[in-house]
Amino acid sequence: MSRTPIDGTVLVVNAGSSSLKYQVLDPVTEEVIADGLAERIGESASRIKHWYRGHDVEVEETLADHEAAIARVLALFAADGVDVADSGLAAVGHRVVHGGRSFFEPTLIDDVVRSEIERICPLAPLHNPANLVGIDAVSALLPDVPAVAVFDTAFFHDLPDAAATYALDAAVAEEYAVRRYGFHGTSHEYVSRRAAEFLGRDYADVDQIVLHLGNGASMSAVAGGRPVDTTMGMTPLEGLVMGTRTGDIDAGIVFQLARVGGMSVDEIDTLVNKRSGLKGLCGENDFRAILERVEAGDAAARLAYDVYLHRLRRYIGAYLIELGGADAIVFTAGVGENAAAVRADSLAGLEKFGIEIDAERNAVRSSEPRVISTESSEVTVLVVPTNEELAIARQAVAVAGSTSQAG
Repeated sequence: MSRTPIDGTVLVVNAGSSSLKYQVLDPVTEEVIADGLAERIGESASRIKHWYRGHDVEVEETLADHEAAIARVLALFAADGVDVADSGLAAVGHRVVHGGRSFFEPTLIDDVVRSEIERICPLAPLHNPANLVGIDAVSALLPDVPAVAVFDTAFFHDLPDAAATYALDAAVAEEYAVRRYGFHGTSHEYVSRRAAEFLGRDYADVDQIVLHLGNGASMSAVAGGRPVDTTMGMTPLEGLVMGTRTGDIDAGIVFQLARVGGMSVDEIDTLVNKRSGLKGLCGENDFRAILERVEAGDAAARLAYDVYLHRLRRYIGAYLIELGGADAIVFTAGVGENAAAVRADSLAGLEKFGIEIDAERNAVRSSEPRVISTESSEVTVLVVPTNEELAIARQAVAVAGSTSQAG
């Protein structure tokens, strides 16, 4: 049989509450065949940006729900001569944010798995329901393609008890599944492995600190290939200052806002998740705009930047101690890969800890892994672009393939 344009590839889906990101790629050659984003789903002016083998299309029309968005995406493929449903697609890989205590490896989705993902939705009320909508929408239109869930929390499943346990009444914590789960795990695992590979070292021989800095941000300490700590907790709210999230916050603030401010739980939830972080401090969560305002002398932007850096440096110090020193510090994701100032400022003045940034290397922009520390730096500092889609595709095709062989 002749090879169809996307035969043997994987469709990776990341569904949000009103958006759907997708990519078709070959998990072996790493070639990206198609890429797209459907936005404002459920609104009157929806939009799809679709790219297929160098051909860009932008469509604006009403998309009532995620199934309508998927149907429209499949129609865009059809316009390029590709029948996705009958093209030999190897698998669909779905990013699912929270696996709770149930899921800690990529899992073939069936009715039982779907029900369990739905059951643990309260652990990630902003994410898992949207992920389920994407799963249902794709399954309805591509019922014969194996669907695999890849969980953001999986990499951190085996955190040491001391790192995973909150000092909360043990019976309450057990009843409500309260523990540190960690997030961005697919990225942290991919980047930490890629960093070791780039350095030409065995993954099990490298102790590293990984900074995944985007609109959502997290950090991990990885000792010999095993994560021993991470900044995000039971939810993606804890840890670093983020685009719109507070990160670490005194729980007493919640009581203050409820008792004195008269705010409801939902209002506080919206405040700490959507109206705080960099946006709450200076009204902006686009890091490029914040840096421009800092350069222009804007006091609010400067404070937001300083608070952001203070939290970063606190965790870098904590993880250096936890690891007993690091072989590598690795920056990734949108801010980590592109904001040279953040990289330089977060590690400034740490020469006595064996960390030295090379200003010229740090200023270079590239889509490839690179070293930005000096030749004399005892700790190697790298920028390693993340590729969560590739990681998800590889895991999805491995599960689909093993299931097929077992069958």
